[in-house]
Amino acid sequence: MKESTVIDVNINPEEPRTISLFGYELIREVLLPEILGKDTPEILYWAGKRLARKYPLEDFDQVIEFFHNASWGQLDVKKEVKNEIEIELLSPLLVSRVKSKAEHFFQLEAGFLAQQIELQKGVVAEAFEHPIKKGNTVLFTVKWDSKDYLD
Repeated sequence: MKESTVIDVNINPEEPRTISLFGYELIREVLLPEILGKDTPEILYWAGKRLARKYPLEDFDQVIEFFHNASWGQLDVKKEVKNEIEIELLSPLLVSRVKSKAEHFFQLEAGFLAQQIELQKGVVAEAFEHPIKKGNTVLFTVKWDSKDYLD
């Protein structure tokens, strides 16, 4: 019988933790693109949506906490209007990725954000990434149509 793995998304944020930047980048920037090839951005987007369905969160504060606990970085809502929200992602792990001349994707995070907004608002949502090299950040724009309800 296959044993299932349970991940506690409510890890105590006060506990000290270390993340190997090399290990993270090795998997994220070398191994995944090698395996996924030219479809890497699209697959990562749908993987992010899948993760969000596996870990549905009740409100955006929980999304912020999830990003922190997953060591994806700190989210900050920059602007929210009727059918759109702009979210900035800050993380020390982003600095080398954003500054690099190589192509990097933040589609895992974009897909996760889009799906969480879908689940929370009950409408279809889509997210777009905008890496900002000078600021070493990534800006995400999540858009939805209030008339495009989920079935």
